[in-house]
Amino acid sequence: MNYLAHLRLSQSDAESMVGNLMGDFRKYLDDAVLPDKVSLGIENHLLVDKFTDSHPVILDLKCLFSRRRRRFAGIVIDVTFDYFLIRHWQSFNDNEFNGFIDQAHSKITSLSDIMPERMQYVMDYMIRDNWLRSYASLEGTSTALDRMAGRIRFENNFAGAIEEVKDNYQKLEEGFLEFFPELVEHVQINTKLK
Repeated sequence: MNYLAHLRLSQSDAESMVGNLMGDFRKYLDDAVLPDKVSLGIENHLLVDKFTDSHPVILDLKCLFSRRRRRFAGIVIDVTFDYFLIRHWQSFNDNEFNGFIDQAHSKITSLSDIMPERMQYVMDYMIRDNWLRSYASLEGTSTALDRMAGRIRFENNFAGAIEEVKDNYQKLEEGFLEFFPELVEHVQINTKLK
């Protein structure tokens, strides 16, 4: 899952939100001791990724992508699911989307001092350029995907992947609506077990 989904699947406190995002920056962590709630957030991030990567709906959706982009299908689905999460926000959230984003930005900023340098850099850009809100449109989602394609250090066919999203829009949306409630339940069950 992408940043917005990880934030949505975290607890509401700053430590959990930062930990859930920090899961993507584990390789930059040194041996510093993190607050327990941040560590639990990282564990939650890994739980979400493991469930997502092995879920039959996700595996089926990856097959929708052309051979030239299938290598990147998981990334495209992750980002596109943030788009669908915004489209269906009220089905999965009690709070209003823009208020959630404002609070998330504030909480992330409040703990920037415990983030690895690379994460600080990315989070600064994410907040400044309003990435999370940009996923509300296919145009913004396309920009995010193309930006990711540009960061890949080898020649690839990732750029322009939004065309395949548009071609498979209905199946992707149906897949999201089937998958996301199961992911939410999985996280809730496993969070209660701790």
